[in-house]
Amino acid sequence: MSATCSHCDLPLVRVAVPPEIREFAPESAAVAGYCPRCLRTYPLEAEEESETEGTADAGSAEVPSAIPNGEGGVALVLAVGLLDSLATNRPAIQSLVEYAERAGADVFLTLDRLAAEESVEPHVDLARRRRQLESLLE
Repeated sequence: MSATCSHCDLPLVRVAVPPEIREFAPESAAVAGYCPRCLRTYPLEAEEESETEGTADAGSAEVPSAIPNGEGGVALVLAVGLLDSLATNRPAIQSLVEYAERAGADVFLTLDRLAAEESVEPHVDLARRRRQLESLLE
């Protein structure tokens, strides 16, 4: 049985969190899940020893097409999960954005695409948060 979002009741997309950014995952989990609709993140139990870091397992969940594959996508999803409180989560968000960029993800383009994707109804106003994030990171 797969974990589901407590807000949307959709199956979560499982992602293995790279060790370098685990401290920013919910409950510092090695495996996190995110809702493909509202983009909230949750800690998950690691079910398999063989899970590779920085990969997503959608199972029956539909992964938003705007989210890049690999470690950059994982860092980005974790950052979006923290955008509900920019002031409180600033250091973590900055670290995750920098990690995502180093891994080849275009953070601001992804936020624009997520905001425009019809299947996504984020828990925060991504367009507004994007502008705030840009000024925060300058």
